[in-house]
Amino acid sequence: MDYKWVVLTVTTVGIFMATLDASIIIVGLPTVVNDLHTNIVVGIWIITIYRLAITVLLVTIGRVADLFGRVRLYTWGFAIFTVGSLLSGLSPTAEFLLAFRLVQGTGAALLFVNGVAIVTDAFAGTGQLGKGIGLNQVAINAGTITGYTLSGILIVTPIIGWRSIFLVNVPVGIFGTYWSRKRLREISAPAAKEQFDIPGAVTFSGAITSLLLGLTLGGLDSPITVLLLLTSLVLTVIFLSIERHTKSPVLDLSLFKNRVFTIGNLSNLFSGLAFASLAFVMTLYFQLVRGFSAYNAGLALIPLEATLLLVGPSSGSLSDKYGARGLSTLGLSIASIGFVLMSGLNIDTPYIQVAIWLSLVGFGIGLFRSPNASSVMGAVPPSRRGISSGIRVLVINTSIVGSIPFATAMMTIVIPYNRLISITSNETLAALSDRVLLLNGLKVALVAFAAVNLIAAGISALRGPKELRQTAEVAEAASVKPPVHAG
Repeated sequence: MDYKWVVLTVTTVGIFMATLDASIIIVGLPTVVNDLHTNIVVGIWIITIYRLAITVLLVTIGRVADLFGRVRLYTWGFAIFTVGSLLSGLSPTAEFLLAFRLVQGTGAALLFVNGVAIVTDAFAGTGQLGKGIGLNQVAINAGTITGYTLSGILIVTPIIGWRSIFLVNVPVGIFGTYWSRKRLREISAPAAKEQFDIPGAVTFSGAITSLLLGLTLGGLDSPITVLLLLTSLVLTVIFLSIERHTKSPVLDLSLFKNRVFTIGNLSNLFSGLAFASLAFVMTLYFQLVRGFSAYNAGLALIPLEATLLLVGPSSGSLSDKYGARGLSTLGLSIASIGFVLMSGLNIDTPYIQVAIWLSLVGFGIGLFRSPNASSVMGAVPPSRRGISSGIRVLVINTSIVGSIPFATAMMTIVIPYNRLISITSNETLAALSDRVLLLNGLKVALVAFAAVNLIAAGISALRGPKELRQTAEVAEAASVKPPVHAG
């Protein structure tokens, strides 16, 4: 088998598993919260802390990968993810589960960053980069949709119940660790002579953590929220100052001089903020407003991810021929229409109507993702693909991590914070007044999603025509070093 297809199969397994565990807890969240005797705030953090670990480590890992090699880190990612999954499945309390989800997230960060960079290395200069990344994106979409449905199935497993949603990763993780160690090899030579920027990594991590804590620990008018958001802003300013003056920055700001790279990442940021918490919002709608079981709620979300899954590969191939601007901008515009339609949800909206709206959003995001990813990764030289992949996935995960807190903050516009926590900490809602109040909050969140996604569409249109894509892939292909076996 051609090496590039070997790479695609190995990295697809890793990204599938890492994405699966980002979504698998969402549908089963009410059950987990109830079983561990905790509340929805802790529940949100059981979801968020996994993504937080990925987000705060992404740029650091991308930089370390450029310095010391991607394949070795990718293999370690599989091993760490597997251990974290086992420990999460054995967690006796919510506090233990939070800690072990951090371990899982660390392994997932190693998989996310290095997976896309390894695929880019393997497909560079073949004229199939868009196709390769498009197929790789299918794994992300498949992991998400499988997470929603598998959660509903596993949650009712006799004896172990929700713990099975983590334990199912263990055998796959063991195989993935072995397979990546056996089949992958380094292609791009590491830039080992450069230094690592510790102050930059620390201030960046602090800024992201403060932001997320601020969005979840109180309402928008809470003093602790304001303090944490201000702390995040100050740390961000310090971080940017450090990055401008250090010789080997953890975040190479010079990459943002590249118009295609910058526009693609900004589009990802706003699109992810809107799309990533849609499953969370719709899970609350299906389970608490409509009274669906966890299993049926998972099935109800299939149209969203199924359309995304089907559109991804073809949109990636189309971007190789026609460029990213038109496809990405059209996709985001279609998704915005879907969000607007969903903001009209009622307690008794026919499911077929909801499914069509979900499919519209999924189609739009599917049309956007692969062309945008190909555009971003094709615009940078091989020597910076590790950090570029890190930045790209960082932007995506920053928006994903912030999306549920953002949705929660939007709901507090019409629902008092403490009341929202009380309502959403239940597995079912008997009172019609509670269901109506929660529905109103969800509708406000959906309107906000539409607005943010429309901003993403406007940004995407600014990337320039096809001939301005700045693809470094062809120009730099000749500089790629011969394959070196990983030690």
